[in-house]
Amino acid sequence: MNSNASAAVADQTLTASELEQARLYFQQTRDGALGAVKGLSPAQWNFKPAADRWSIAEVLEHVVFVQERVLGPIWEQLATAPPPPADYDYKQVDAIVIHQFPTRFAKFPSPEFAQPAGRWTPSEMVERLIVNYDRLAIVLESTPDLRGRALEARPLKAVSQDKYQWMDGYQWLLTAAAHTERHTKQILEVKAGADFPNN
Repeated sequence: MNSNASAAVADQTLTASELEQARLYFQQTRDGALGAVKGLSPAQWNFKPAADRWSIAEVLEHVVFVQERVLGPIWEQLATAPPPPADYDYKQVDAIVIHQFPTRFAKFPSPEFAQPAGRWTPSEMVERLIVNYDRLAIVLESTPDLRGRALEARPLKAVSQDKYQWMDGYQWLLTAAAHTERHTKQILEVKAGADFPNN
């Protein structure tokens, strides 16, 4: 890394407002997801709006799996990843992650490895969701150089139509929450359907 790039990364230490933004976003998306699935009956958990649509249980399984992928394999890759490019517009990417990732105007097929597979019961998924959010918060508060390393990100490429390709550690944490928000909206869509069981 050249000295200019080093200086740019050093200047991108998270600000107090960025830390607070992430804290609030974690709380908002966690509470939204937990509220959306609170009190569901087995019939409601497993109701599928159509043969090719996911049930609420399948949606939440996908959410938890992706959270744990960010906190697991992706985080391990970030530990040895290079710094972002010198011309990296991290503020613009932050905005895309928070404001565009959660929308459901454009829909993308889930990769095969992240498809629901009946890994956990509903109660196990709720517990894992809570634990994962605690882990996201710990990483946020204990990792001083979240801006210092970046990976190419398929979700960002898709949403930005290849205009942006890299996400740093802070953005991967935000992505875990944004992905949760996106699929919480999907859960609410299932619940709003005319055929959704009353109990």
